[in-house]
Amino acid sequence: MIGTLIPPGRGRHAAGARLAGLLFLAAACLGTAARAEPIRGAGSTFAAPIIDQWSRAYEAARTDGGDYTSPDWKVDYEPVGSLAGIMRLGQPDMDFAATDAPLPPEEVARRGWVQFPVVMGGIVAVANIDAARDGALRLSGAVLADIYLGKVRTWSDPAVKALNPDIALPDAAIQVLHRQDGSGSTFTFARYLSRSSPEWREKLGADTLIAWPVGSSAKGTGGLAALTAATRNSIAYLEYGQAVRAGLPLVSLQNQAGAFVRPEPASFRAGLAAIDWRGERHFHTDAANLPGAGAYPVAAVTYVVLPKNLGPQRSNRVLDLFGLAFRHGAAEATARGYIPISPDLAGKIEAYWAKSFGRTGN
Repeated sequence: MIGTLIPPGRGRHAAGARLAGLLFLAAACLGTAARAEPIRGAGSTFAAPIIDQWSRAYEAARTDGGDYTSPDWKVDYEPVGSLAGIMRLGQPDMDFAATDAPLPPEEVARRGWVQFPVVMGGIVAVANIDAARDGALRLSGAVLADIYLGKVRTWSDPAVKALNPDIALPDAAIQVLHRQDGSGSTFTFARYLSRSSPEWREKLGADTLIAWPVGSSAKGTGGLAALTAATRNSIAYLEYGQAVRAGLPLVSLQNQAGAFVRPEPASFRAGLAAIDWRGERHFHTDAANLPGAGAYPVAAVTYVVLPKNLGPQRSNRVLDLFGLAFRHGAAEATARGYIPISPDLAGKIEAYWAKSFGRTGN
């Protein structure tokens, strides 16, 4: 039954030992049918830091202070990018994929999968120039699209100057950087550019892989953050928490209301609050170019996708992992720059689990 985990620190060593003993005896009785295996997932690099934290908390909760642990209390998560995660979901030993590019509801239904959000955040533009410190650099979606199209090539270009009349911009070429691998962050960023630039929408559109007209690429969020930090006069797009941890200057972007908004948790929440989450659509939503006067326009939502036919033991473990994260993992998510799932949304997700799997999250 989902939701039976004891939060770390609340149980006794003896209780953990008794639980471990019972599980050990059960496994012995069932033989190879109950062979212990870790929960296996792959996908989003955006959410990799918080999934890693939740995975350690899951094992600690299961162990409950005892000396015994088991491989099936562990999580083996590979941050290979959203596209690769979905592609690996077809492998027989894979339990779930994490993607920042939600699958259309029709595709989820056709494949016999379920899809639900587990964490949110922001995709931010970063610029490795002194003028961008403290969010002082302002860009519109249209100018940002022209930079990535190769039409605006220098920081001193009149289009950039017009948005930033009060800061000293370098007379230097813009070093355009982007993701090499199939990425949900790329999908969200490209969708914002598509909503802001008819030319971008016509020529490139939004996808997890883009045929970039200019610039250099790096693999994974961590690789792109490292390349940006090492490249003066560069511009890139990153997950907010990783950009902050890398010490990269953040860019204020223009939203639907015409306001230039600094990226920060409060402005992400302002945009995400407008989303109408619907389980019947497998929670599919568009988090690019969000409305609201105080909203940072480019938010990101990481979804977990898993097949319905995993079997109750395997599916229960995945839902157990993320049910624990919903109930006890919000503080860890916030500390790393993410926006956790609200209690109201968690309730909708658990109702969706009940409908999809015939069991509840309590």
